[in-house]
Amino acid sequence: MTTIPQEEGELNRDQQRKLLSLARETITMYLAERKLPPPDTSEPIFAEDRAVFVTLHKGGRLRGCIGTLEAHLPLSQAIIEYAVASSTQDPRFRPVSAAETPQLQIEISVLSPMRKVADASEIVVGRHGVCVRCMGRSGVFLPQVATEQGWDRDTMLTCLCEEKAGLPGDAWQKPGTDIYCFTAQVFHEGE
Repeated sequence: MTTIPQEEGELNRDQQRKLLSLARETITMYLAERKLPPPDTSEPIFAEDRAVFVTLHKGGRLRGCIGTLEAHLPLSQAIIEYAVASSTQDPRFRPVSAAETPQLQIEISVLSPMRKVADASEIVVGRHGVCVRCMGRSGVFLPQVATEQGWDRDTMLTCLCEEKAGLPGDAWQKPGTDIYCFTAQVFHEGE
């Protein structure tokens, strides 16, 4: 079996498991006691400022997803903050109850820095997450969203404008709209 070399800044399996465990411990502890565990300082990479999203699924359906595109917190602390936020502050859903916690599947996305694209053709579905910004509005899809939905690039950008940014579906093709892309290392419980 060939092992794919780990890219610089990527988390190995053990580090991924530690962060998933921290996210689960955070949600469980916060929902039951309104307390937070301490950040995990067992790995130097956990002290690096990183942009992350914590996504929750229940029964195969989205139950919450909140994160940041900007790296402004150490990775371990960001996992704690966004684990709480995804379970209690996603405006699309009612807050997760303590009783639901065992039924949640946790996914973490650790993002690369965003870069502005000159042309939408630079975006590779399944590899790139996308952010659109126009007229004070913005929306973002993580790299896995288009693949999960079976979308091609144009459909992804149209849905992003309409559903997430509240813009006309063709806004991504118009002057004045900025498009950014990024990659993400995505991992979830059960891997």
